[in-house]
Amino acid sequence: MIGILAAAHPLVHLNAALNTLATVLLVVGLVRIRRHNESAHGRTMIAAFAVSSVFLVSYLTYHAIAGSVKFTHPGTIRYVYLAILASHVLLAVSVPVLAIAAILFGSKALGWGRYAGLPADEKSRFRQKHLKLVRWAFPIWLYVSVTGVVVYLMLYHLWPPIEP
Repeated sequence: MIGILAAAHPLVHLNAALNTLATVLLVVGLVRIRRHNESAHGRTMIAAFAVSSVFLVSYLTYHAIAGSVKFTHPGTIRYVYLAILASHVLLAVSVPVLAIAAILFGSKALGWGRYAGLPADEKSRFRQKHLKLVRWAFPIWLYVSVTGVVVYLMLYHLWPPIEP
């Protein structure tokens, strides 16, 4: 396993760590909102967004430098990997837009920053928009974060590339 860690570009491991941290923050955010701690939930979700943003920059940098690594193992596991990867990539495209909209609606609902002066009925309207959006956005974001880690584990630890 040490050889695999040494052989892979260091950004691969950073990306996995950032994805793992984003996953943890998303779960903590969920726990906090279920405990009705809206401010702590909001701060946690902003932290998850910041970590995910750093991940995206690192991920794009990695692919610009190193290209991509093919999953070389044959058989059923290859199809499982490709199905996970395809769903991950297709849903990942939507996460930045969904997350930004959710954060914007949530910030307005809580009256944070420049939205502090919003009347209660406006805050309520944004709360409803936020709730409606996150019913879809949160599971997608969590799925993308988890499957990012799964893809990393499958590609670099469980079935590392076969040397030619």
